Amino acid sequence: MPFTPFHWGPGSMIGLVFFKIFDFTTLIIASVIIDVEPLSILIFNLDYPLHGFFHSFLGGSVIAIFISIAMYFLKTDVNRLMRFFKLEQDSSFKKIVWTSFFGVYLHILLDSPLYSDMKPFYPLTINPFYGLFTPEQIYLFSGLSFFIAVLVYLARLLMPHTR
Repeated sequence: MPFTPFHWGPGSMIGLVFFKIFDFTTLIIASVIIDVEPLSILIFNLDYPLHGFFHSFLGGSVIAIFISIAMYFLKTDVNRLMRFFKLEQDSSFKKIVWTSFFGVYLHILLDSPLYSDMKPFYPLTINPFYGLFTPEQIYLFSGLSFFIAVLVYLARLLMPHTR
């Protein structure tokens, strides 16, 4: 799913349902940032697989580390912004790291069944997830997840005790 909002569905749903476990903003960013790779390849017309190194658990781990560090240093500013949406959180570095890895790996797991060029276990060249689900199933899951996320968010706004 090159640079698609579909990844926001599962990330948002999981982040809102398990708000106390995850850093919501980090999860949203981590679940979509990997698609900068295929976007860059498309924009610059690079001779490289659309779903290359960063669409592997090894490459994704590198990205998760950078996201963790950035989000930790930006957490005060991000929290100020999230306060407007009633989604402020006081997250520890440990929570941000856990969330970064979860979001990146979630992205990889959602894309792996769809794309034959993905090598999630790089340097191994296998993709045991390819074809496990149809694109329609992944898109339906992602769309339903976003719908559920909206409902959970509205419930959080209307019932303050759920925060």
